[in-house]
Parts: sequence; C-alpha cells; structure tokens
Amino acid sequence: MRVFVADHPLITHKLTVLRDKTTAQPTFRALTEELVTLLAYEATREVAIEEITFETPVCETQGVQLARPLPLVVPILRAGLGMLEGMVKLLPTAEVGFLGMVRDETTFQPVTYAERLPDDLSGRQCFVLDPMLATGGSLAAAIQFLFDRGADNITAVCILAAPEGLEALEKATEGRNVTIVLGAVDERLNEQGYIVPGLGDAGDRLYGTID
Repeated sequence: MRVFVADHPLITHKLTVLRDKTTAQPTFRALTEELVTLLAYEATREVAIEEITFETPVCETQGVQLARPLPLVVPILRAGLGMLEGMVKLLPTAEVGFLGMVRDETTFQPVTYAERLPDDLSGRQCFVLDPMLATGGSLAAAIQFLFDRGADNITAVCILAAPEGLEALEKATEGRNVTIVLGAVDERLNEQGYIVPGLGDAGDRLYGTID
C-alpha cells in the first residue's frame, strides 16, 4: 500500500478551517469540495491515458486522452458524497458508482446497506472517496468489495487519517495495488473511534445530524 500525504499550503489552510468547530455548514461543504479537488490532482497523477491523433485549427497533431474503460469514482455514502463534486470537477468524464456503508458505533465494524456498481470492474481504475480514515474498517471493506468485482487498481482519497486506520488498512490490503491520498495524518483515535484532533463527524457537518 502506498500512502501520499499532501503538504500544499492551501490544503493545510483549508484543513484548518474545516477543523474549526465554528465553521458553518455551507462553508464546510464548499471547502470540502475545494480540498478534494486539490487532493484529486495527486490521486490522478498516474491515471491511465492513451495516445490519440487529432486536428488543431492549424494542423494534425498527437495528444492523450483518458484510457478506456474510463475511471470509476466511488463515494462511500453518506459522507463520501460530499467529496464527489470536488473529484468529478477534475475527472468530468469518469463514471460514478455508489457504495453505502455505515459504522456500527458499538463494534466499530462496517455494515453495507446499498451499492450501485458495475458487475465487472476488470481493468478499471477506481477512486474511492471517504473523508475520514479512522479505524480503517469501512474503507477496507469498500476496497475488498471492489476487488471482489475484479478491480485491481484502487486509489482512496481521504481528508484525514489516524495511524491506527492506516495500519489496519495496510494489513487488510497487503500485496494489493492500493494507494491512499491524504490531506493529513492526525495523532490517534479516541475511545469512541473518532480521529483526534480530527474535525468531528464529517457526515453530520456536511449534511446535518440524522436522528
């Protein structure tokens, strides 16, 4: 598993505002989108391309385009949905699938409740979106779900990660072609399984609390 932590000053600045508990929901949403677009530049550094010949207004020339099959972007619902627009701004022709997962707050284990994905992901580059890599359980389960569908090249984009989650994910994906792109690695998990210092519950801050 490869891990890349972005250290651009704009990313650090936007993360600071996201962490602030006084940041209003509309600002939180907008900054999340902007931050994910910045992270997407790093996540797509090795996106598959193919050469093409085309006409400019002056002459025939050569260039590149995204290779087929097109990349698949998979937000993990519900919080990952808040990252989608930031990703597809950079990859507007990518296809989008959805994977609904929730963490059991007692066992901290992931439960899958919905999926909308192609049956065969062979040859697809998949980009998984999940704001918080905490225990690593949900992301590991999502990545395994994609591998079971035939994917063999997966990049996960996360805003924050805890060391415990990274360690668990590395064990779960040992020997697989997995890359993790992060805004920052925080200190630890607390007793409730939240990242410290973190930014709280990303889903609640994006969309409000669901009772």
